[in-house]
Amino acid sequence: MLDMADNVRELRPRAPDTEKITINLGYVDLGHVDLMVQEGFYSNRTDFIRTAIRNQLERHVEVVRQSTARKNMDLGLRNYTREDLEAARRTGEMLQINVLGLATIAQDVTPELARATIASISVLGALHATPAVKAALADRTR
Repeated sequence: MLDMADNVRELRPRAPDTEKITINLGYVDLGHVDLMVQEGFYSNRTDFIRTAIRNQLERHVEVVRQSTARKNMDLGLRNYTREDLEAARRTGEMLQINVLGLATIAQDVTPELARATIASISVLGALHATPAVKAALADRTR
């Protein structure tokens, strides 16, 4: 019998949908978090921290909205493919990349193509690109 699991192939690696951060908490604050988890208000420490962050972001949603509009930022996920950059090069356009969220520059983009088409890059969140492309854009990254 043919096992279908052996026939599954990953077309491209999946990008992570989260970014790991580290925080330092005092012992008393950590104890409070653990108590909330123990009492069943949250499933674990991560659940508590994510909820706290979301609550703070919700409190400031209007300020964030106004700021992203003022700074002309793309919100969410923004992927720049080799084809996107080649099209910009053909038209002589230099890209001003401003993203709040995740900006991805495709793995097949060369450092030369990135430098020829990206005038500046500002990402609040995370930038995924090859180390060579990041190095090539280091002087244009804010």
